[in-house]
Amino acid sequence: MSETPARTRAKARHRRRRKILATGVPLALVAAGALAYGTDTGVFGPGSARAASAAGYTAPAWATAGADGFASVDALGQRGTYGGRDGETVTVRTQAELEKYATAEEPYVIVVAGTIRLAPVGKEIKVRSDKTIVGAGTSGQIVGGGFFLGTGVHNVIIRNLTIRDSYQGVWNDKEHDFDAIQMDGAHHVWIDHNDLRHMADGLIDVRKDSTYVTVSWNRLSDNNKTFGIGWTENVATDITVHHNWFRETEQRNPSTDNAAHAHLYNNYLEDVPGTGITSSYGNYARGRTSMVLENSYFQGVNNPVIKDATASLVQRGNVFSGTSGRNESGGTAFDPARFYAYTPDRAADVPGLVRAGAGPRTSIGVADDQQGGTTPKTATTKAATTLTVAQDGTARYRTVQAAVDAVPAGNTSRVVIAVKPGTYRETVKVPSDKPHVTIQGTGTSRKQTVITYDNAAGTPKPDGSGTYGTSGSATVAVEADDFQARNLTIANDFDEAAHQSLDGHQAVALRTAADKVFLDGVI
Repeated sequence: MSETPARTRAKARHRRRRKILATGVPLALVAAGALAYGTDTGVFGPGSARAASAAGYTAPAWATAGADGFASVDALGQRGTYGGRDGETVTVRTQAELEKYATAEEPYVIVVAGTIRLAPVGKEIKVRSDKTIVGAGTSGQIVGGGFFLGTGVHNVIIRNLTIRDSYQGVWNDKEHDFDAIQMDGAHHVWIDHNDLRHMADGLIDVRKDSTYVTVSWNRLSDNNKTFGIGWTENVATDITVHHNWFRETEQRNPSTDNAAHAHLYNNYLEDVPGTGITSSYGNYARGRTSMVLENSYFQGVNNPVIKDATASLVQRGNVFSGTSGRNESGGTAFDPARFYAYTPDRAADVPGLVRAGAGPRTSIGVADDQQGGTTPKTATTKAATTLTVAQDGTARYRTVQAAVDAVPAGNTSRVVIAVKPGTYRETVKVPSDKPHVTIQGTGTSRKQTVITYDNAAGTPKPDGSGTYGTSGSATVAVEADDFQARNLTIANDFDEAAHQSLDGHQAVALRTAADKVFLDGVI
């Protein structure tokens, strides 16, 4: 793929090895034995991770999640992308172990528990279908190489890893095709919450008609040819790129060639002034690409959006701050909502959201034996009970509180309350004698499942016993330990203007009075 020529630079600045700390949302550690999701409702896919290997780790609960965007679409005989969650969970610490499980025929959730340096430098491990490769917290790192997904490989998830440092000292390297993640003719692939940087060639290459791909919540930095899509004359690729942080990358951010449907939204492209890397361009629609670009934030980028005369590129809601050069659009594209549900965040919020949330996240449920030289203990997971809530009566419970009420007092294992999309106008209380409860929205966006109410401090109680007070006004009140909320919105929509005469306008959305509370993807 020909590109805009790179600027000439002094070689010295490319020899540097900047240490980039993975930034993630601070997460509480939760009990390792309470994190596997059950399968009775099908909410979390056709299966759950089995017992972990004796290596001492249990995969994070979200290692068994399914993809969003185009990777979630049922096509080519594949029902979305859920990786290896039907298989065993194994932990790897060496290149030999990683290759053994990544290249196996059967499904695996492969937990990378430490830094693995690939040899020879530039090695790309050939991943087979039905695999999840996930880092254990921020410790999972692949150094000096990456992964290759060949023709027909499908249903692969790569999450929570740092993949770095195959750079060979030549900025516009034509000799070393050392990518972090390369796919040639693969389909249904989800690349999520990784830190990708300083490679000899691309950080991500989606080539040769690879399709049904989602790239989300990654940090891509310190690289020249960052993210290429397409590379054939066929107009075949369907791809979603959202909530990624492109920082100090020169070109291909991404460059999209002959993509049938390219949906880019809520990405943050940042070119920091005074640094050694200068952007040549940002998003590029090449050939006969059809691209929708929305609610992204471009900071200081040269030529932030460019298109070929033959491409279609529809822009809406983007923010451009300190940018210069070409900013183009034209033609008609497609409606992404015809393929999958999504709700973009406001462009103005994107820098804060992406800085806080992109890249590897702190591990959940890692049962690591910290004593050097000892044999780690066996980690196992117990299947959780799943209670499903749906307003329309298609599940056993119509309200979230009804499902909470069904959790037995003194509960000793994880209970997942799977809440289907909708707005649930109710108050919810998880009492102290019902620990290990997860309330999880099952939509593709945290905005699709909303629990809301409008009590305020001065709102009279129905029984005439006074007012709620500030703490009593909460829409969701949690008093039980080891509570989790995921992928939903908790709100208090008290209308202060309409109740000026009320004494006490404080209004709480979520109140917690418990230990080990974990909020993941919650508004």
